[in-house]
Amino acid sequence: MAVNEDNDQTPVTHDPVTHDPKGRRFVTTRDGQEASVEYRLGDGEMSITHTLVPEAIGGRGIAGELVRAAMDHARAQGLKVVPQCSYAVGWLDRHPEYAELRA
Repeated sequence: MAVNEDNDQTPVTHDPVTHDPKGRRFVTTRDGQEASVEYRLGDGEMSITHTLVPEAIGGRGIAGELVRAAMDHARAQGLKVVPQCSYAVGWLDRHPEYAELRA
């Protein structure tokens, strides 16, 4: 269960992160705003090209959720990851449990 910003046990409801393989992205919607991580595939690699979170819903950890979903997908598919956007680079640096995925 997610908790709200006050760290109590009140559930936070929101759309889950979903994979849009045709659009080559992972996406979620919060407060009517769409956030996404875009990627390209090639030669056994997933290149994360953009992390897009509108300012109106920023600061909630949404970008991290999106990148984690992309990393989990890459791991499940046996892909290496090339972080091309600065957020994905920093996220990988902060999460050594995903280090083996870095191309």
